[in-house]
Amino acid sequence: MNRFAEVRDHILSLESDFNKFYDKGNKAAGTRVRKGMQELKNLAQEIRSEVQNMKNEG
Repeated sequence: MNRFAEVRDHILSLESDFNKFYDKGNKAAGTRVRKGMQELKNLAQEIRSEVQNMKNEG
């Protein structure tokens, strides 16, 4: 369940930048959102690999 907490915390850390970009048009916040979403994508891929490996071993 620790990995779920990582994903949740990462998404919550991006909330203010999402608001700044979509509500106020702050372009720098958009860059931070893009970077954060790429990190989230990488984290999701790691979790997918872990799940697949655990499934195949068990």
